[in-house]
Amino acid sequence: MMRLWRCVPWFHRLLRRICMLTIVPALALILTGCGSKTGEAAQESDPNSESVTWSELDSKMDSEQTDDQSTSIDIVTNSDSYETGNQVQEEAKDNMEMIMMIDGTEVRVVWENNESVDALRELAASGGLKIDMSMYGGFEQVGSIGQSIPRKDEQTTTKAGDIVLYSGNQVVVFYGSNSWAYTRLGRITGRTDEELAEMLGNGDVELSLEVK
Repeated sequence: MMRLWRCVPWFHRLLRRICMLTIVPALALILTGCGSKTGEAAQESDPNSESVTWSELDSKMDSEQTDDQSTSIDIVTNSDSYETGNQVQEEAKDNMEMIMMIDGTEVRVVWENNESVDALRELAASGGLKIDMSMYGGFEQVGSIGQSIPRKDEQTTTKAGDIVLYSGNQVVVFYGSNSWAYTRLGRITGRTDEELAEMLGNGDVELSLEVK
């Protein structure tokens, strides 16, 4: 009986070792399988996922910032181009030459740089402008434009060759002198007082304006 009792502890130790050798590896195998399946499921749920390092992320952000700056530069460039185009158009408009003829004879004119001349040039550019002039006072030819244009009258003493705007709707060309409130338009050059008197002082004339 004593011998049998002494064998019991030894039997318990043997049984415990058998359990450790069988149950623990089985549990480890089960847990490993679950972990593997969980990882595979996560991978399958996001097949396009990939690891990104901090350096790659910084590089991507720098690239996007560069693209934004390029877009901003393009917008500014386009804006500058638009303003430059408008400026060229305005300069071309200002450089349009307005030709004046008296009874079909061209005379050279130095035009003033003001709103009145700009308005007169626009009228002439729309197909030419013809004005029936009439002698008045023995020193000028005057004719109606047919409409009012901007004016800035100032007290002026004219002389032969001066071209002025009177009352905002009449063109006056002088072959003599007068003092009144006019808006200056220009001056005929390259003609003597005698030539102007011969051209303008012998009856009514037709004045025509063209833009080239």
